[in-house]
Amino acid sequence: MVRAPVTATDQGQGALICIPTYNEAENLPLIVAAVREQVPQAQILVVDDNSPDGTGALADGLATEHPGVVHVLHRTAKEGLGRAYMAAFEWAMARDYAFIFEFDADFSHNPAYLPPFIATLRSGEADVLVGSRRVAGGGVENWSASRRFISWGGSMYARVILGVGVKDLTGGFNGFRREVVEYLLGSEVDATGYAFQIELKYRALKAGFRLVERPIVFPDRTRGESKMSSDIFKEAMVRVWKLRFGEVAPK
Repeated sequence: MVRAPVTATDQGQGALICIPTYNEAENLPLIVAAVREQVPQAQILVVDDNSPDGTGALADGLATEHPGVVHVLHRTAKEGLGRAYMAAFEWAMARDYAFIFEFDADFSHNPAYLPPFIATLRSGEADVLVGSRRVAGGGVENWSASRRFISWGGSMYARVILGVGVKDLTGGFNGFRREVVEYLLGSEVDATGYAFQIELKYRALKAGFRLVERPIVFPDRTRGESKMSSDIFKEAMVRVWKLRFGEVAPK
């Protein structure tokens, strides 16, 4: 089903780019500037989990510098990517954004993809836009062979168990039309780490929303430290089985 297009004079209008942060002081000013350059009519929400390196205070400074464009949501502790994004979704639904994006602070997600991705959602062609490393034209840069294998294997593992055709279930560069976020907030999304990305896509598919993958090239970060850990990996391995055999009701 193709959704009705959303009319606006600028493709960035009505879009909120959600950027979760934990110790991203080196990257945050640069990524905010880059996003604003690509989609000046979009707004940005920084969700900081009480970063020890002062990222939260830096975000406040950017919000002061760009009033009404950059917003900050402070959380008291690091509780995982999923919790940060769900807080961002709740914040967005209290306002009138039409499109909500998940976006990394470390430049692994290229802001240049935002204009066409927003346009795809605006046209009604997709309800969920997945920036995919695993479709033609997509890929990764500066990854070790072991990391490539683990990433590919994790995505294939989830696809097979869940029985879905989405090639990049674990990817974190995703855009949603408002009605999808409203639905997800009302469902029982429970994952906290990278399994959260799998769960969002799976629940959206089961609810009948249309997911479209568009290719992205995903480079490794050059500043700061990765947040991946063995606990996050283990959660994803277990969570897909709970989703497969749990009750995920259709819309």
